Amino acid sequence: MNTATQGPAPARTARLPGLLLAAAVAALSLWLGALPWLQAQGLSALTLAIVIGIVLGNTVYAPLAPRAAAGVGFAKATLLRAGIVLYGLRLTLQDIAQVGLAGALIDALVLCSTFALAWWLGRRLLGLERDTALLIGAGSAICGAAAVMAAEPVVKGRAEQVAVAVATVVVFGTLAMFLYPLLYHWGVEAGWMPLDAAGFGVFTGSTVHEVAQVVAAGRAIGAGTADTAVITKMVRVMMLAPFLLGLSALLARGRAEGGRRTAIAVPWFAFGFIAMVGFNSLGWLPAPLVALLVDLDTALLAMAMAALGLTTHASALRQGGVRPMLLALLLFVWLLGGGLLINLGVQALV
Repeated sequence: MNTATQGPAPARTARLPGLLLAAAVAALSLWLGALPWLQAQGLSALTLAIVIGIVLGNTVYAPLAPRAAAGVGFAKATLLRAGIVLYGLRLTLQDIAQVGLAGALIDALVLCSTFALAWWLGRRLLGLERDTALLIGAGSAICGAAAVMAAEPVVKGRAEQVAVAVATVVVFGTLAMFLYPLLYHWGVEAGWMPLDAAGFGVFTGSTVHEVAQVVAAGRAIGAGTADTAVITKMVRVMMLAPFLLGLSALLARGRAEGGRRTAIAVPWFAFGFIAMVGFNSLGWLPAPLVALLVDLDTALLAMAMAALGLTTHASALRQGGVRPMLLALLLFVWLLGGGLLINLGVQALV
């Protein structure tokens, strides 16, 4: 018998325990994420998956690691890329048209300024490791945990760096979810709020971290605000693919300037993401099938987040110290103040 044909089957079998473990954590997180109380807190299944994964990873996972490592690693890498590709089914090119030129320009300016600030503050002011600053910047600038996970294959950060970046998204995205409605209502009552409900929806969608947090913040103001906020957020998410391509080119240039000639590590899954957005824009797929594939995508991403949590050690998180959280705080202040100025400036000019 040709042993060359026997390789893939044992490899798949070796992955099974880890995949089953990641799937179990993902299933629990999906169930918890569907509970009304947790939804009201803006806690998505992805956030819950990494939290549960970290708890298990620092308690009962160690004895299981030898058997589960292959499957957990597969979930953290391959399933993540598949999930990012399918994430494109949540978006259409028509979403851009709904927010118009002003909304797309606001998203682009917020993204670029926030990421550039993360790079400068993280490296120059706080002395963070490059990968930590980049991952926190990606999460703050684009779409929270999903952006952190999407940037990880390009940045090639360690598991604890990814976990720290996700933690900052959870903390300050949750804070934004409660703070934004309070600011809006207080501003309206005091007579100084310069944005109407729709304009505040654009501001919310262009500056709050996670999609779930945008939904919760928008609904606390009104249905119209929530709709505008979600569309603006989806356009911001659509910028993930060009961001990843630009980040890959930036890192390759940095290596070249450091004396190492390195080809650009093209994140091919980003092209798959773009293709999926374009295909979804054609409207060829029936709505029930799209809904099913979106649910599958959420499950894949939840498995990837669970795998990340399982391989994240509390000691490594503690070693990160307060500087990552301080960077995330400074970026949050920028998103709130600088993001408002960008919104006002663009809406005044366009």
